[in-house]
Amino acid sequence: MKYFSPDFLKFFKDLAANNNRDWFQTNKSRYEESVKKPFEIFVGELIKSVQKDDKNINIKPSEAIFRINKDIRFSKDKTPYKLNTSAIIAPGGRKSMHSSGIYVELGPEKLAIGGGIYMPEKELLNDIRELIAKNPKEMMKVLADKKFTEMWGEMQGEKNKVLHADFKKAAEICPYIYNKQFYYWVELNPKEILSEDLLKTIMSYYKASKPVSNYLAKAIK
Repeated sequence: MKYFSPDFLKFFKDLAANNNRDWFQTNKSRYEESVKKPFEIFVGELIKSVQKDDKNINIKPSEAIFRINKDIRFSKDKTPYKLNTSAIIAPGGRKSMHSSGIYVELGPEKLAIGGGIYMPEKELLNDIRELIAKNPKEMMKVLADKKFTEMWGEMQGEKNKVLHADFKKAAEICPYIYNKQFYYWVELNPKEILSEDLLKTIMSYYKASKPVSNYLAKAIK
């Protein structure tokens, strides 16, 4: 099924050149028809597809979708609107930054797909490191999963330069224990957004991430 028309991408291109409230209000009906409504339908279908695999996901599209309005309070860039639309399909929806699920971002520059634990708080970070330390070979095994490496590449995230002594032995086997973030990310050609296989493509990445997301979920209490 094709969810988006070419105007989905063109709207954001036009917005990039006119990123102000007056232009947006004048083109609000266009935004509703070409971006907001089809994205809500798409996210609804994506939720249904993921629910077949994860019964813990019981959210509505409105709970998964991020607002197009930017938070500009602490930003030098005062343009008010994002140039893409995005959502997190996870048990807590867009409020969930560290649970099994999948993040999607659609815009004229890229189709981005991501997952994992992006910004764990101190306690969760320690729990993840303790999980790795118990059996560092296990994490290396799930990260070496053929489908995961083919589609996602490798685990990403910033690293600590210094590690607690309790974790240094495990780090010799699994250097990812140094990570402060544990996420995976891929960017595809934005033309994929207009494809009839969009849902299928995103679900293939979701399924390929399951060995890693299931492993990380063991640390989430």
